[in-house]
Amino acid sequence: MDTFNIYYDESCHMENDHQKVMVLGAVWCPLEKVKEISTRIREKKVEHRLSSAFEIKWTKVSPAKKKFYLDIVDYFFDDDDLHFRALIVPDKSILSHEQFGQTHDDWYYKMYFDMLKVIIK
Repeated sequence: MDTFNIYYDESCHMENDHQKVMVLGAVWCPLEKVKEISTRIREKKVEHRLSSAFEIKWTKVSPAKKKFYLDIVDYFFDDDDLHFRALIVPDKSILSHEQFGQTHDDWYYKMYFDMLKVIIK
C-alpha cells in the first residue's frame, strides 16, 4: 500500500464570516516525493526573491507576485505526483442545519470527510 501526505485547508468556512462562498481543498502526493516537491517549491520562492518560508496563499496574490504564482501553478500541473481536490459551497448562507439536526460545525466536518473520502479511497 502506498502512503500519501494530504495537505488540507479551507477558506471562508466560518458560519458568520459574512462570506457566501466556502471552499475546502486538499493537495496530496506520495510520501517519498514530499522532500523533492518541497525543495522545488522553496527554490521557486527564492528564484522570485521571496523568503523560502513565504506562505503561499490566495490572499497574498498581488501584481508584484503574479509571475511567482503562475510558476507555482505551472509546476503543480507539470508534476504528476501532485494532486488536488476541492469542495465548493456556492452559498453557505442558504444552508438549513436545523432541518438536518446538525450544527454548522457538524456540517463542516461532514463536508471535510466527503471531500477526503474520495482521496483516501
